[in-house]
Amino acid sequence: MSKFYRFWAVTLLTVLGVFIPASAAASQPGIDFSIRLFDRRIYYVHTDPVFVQVTIANNSPNTYRFRLADERAFSINFDARTMTNMPLEPAHTFIRRRTQHQQIFYREIAIGSGESFSFVEDLRDFVNLSQPGSFVVQARIYPELYRGGTMRPFALHSNRLNLTLRPPAIRGRDGIPVEMDVDTGAVLVRQRLAPDQVVEYMLVARQRSQWERFFLYLDLEAMLARDPYRRRRWLAESEEGRRRMVADFRRELQETHIDGTISVIPTSFTMERTTYNNFEGTVTMLQRFDMGNFTVLRRYTYYLEQRDNIWFIVNYTVTNLGTE
Repeated sequence: MSKFYRFWAVTLLTVLGVFIPASAAASQPGIDFSIRLFDRRIYYVHTDPVFVQVTIANNSPNTYRFRLADERAFSINFDARTMTNMPLEPAHTFIRRRTQHQQIFYREIAIGSGESFSFVEDLRDFVNLSQPGSFVVQARIYPELYRGGTMRPFALHSNRLNLTLRPPAIRGRDGIPVEMDVDTGAVLVRQRLAPDQVVEYMLVARQRSQWERFFLYLDLEAMLARDPYRRRRWLAESEEGRRRMVADFRRELQETHIDGTISVIPTSFTMERTTYNNFEGTVTMLQRFDMGNFTVLRRYTYYLEQRDNIWFIVNYTVTNLGTE
């Protein structure tokens, strides 16, 4: 090959390199990048964190590796748009994290064939969600990090996620914010029920798989303190970390099927004893669980505390009574 043709061959490859992302080799067929709402609930403007679960699944025959920055702003970004395709502004915290001069610390994640890796982010850390409405959210993740500059980094794009933000939460006559029923859209107001009525309300909601009603009178933060390990973590966490712990605990209760937990569905229940004063209460329920060929009996003792004339379940214990 003459020097002339060698020159143009090198030039052509250089030009093509401008249009091919430098990290294109980091992408592999069979890599699935997806997002979903971490907790199915109704979200309000200004109040609730919007936790999104980010998942990278490796459906290829090879191991997939990518870099995950400790400061997530250099690994992931979210694009949120109105139904008329108008983009929402990025959050101020996101802009500050991306633009300040700092060293980027990261770890390399290796996902084996058939495996997946997930983490949870608060959408409010990336997007300015200051107005109610319906939005479409898509995420971009940068396998070799976002480093700024004029060169656009290679990114994987996720599925599109629908998000609805309601106006600020309505408050009841007693000043307590109300909850909304996900299935019906009706307003759920915490009422001044007696301790045994609160427990019965929770159990009936669980039997009907009405999660918003089930959680209405549960103090998840207080229940986290039941486990000494979780309590130590709680005391050591930041405010954002504590929000994530509560969200994780809520999801764990929704997905667990371990016998003896508060979220296992009882076939029937009978109130045995209720005692309370102006501040604390105890309710004992005999609950039956259908196991097919036999029925398991357990005695649940629920501990409640009263705040602003509303009773909340803060703890519980379980005693196995055998079968029938």
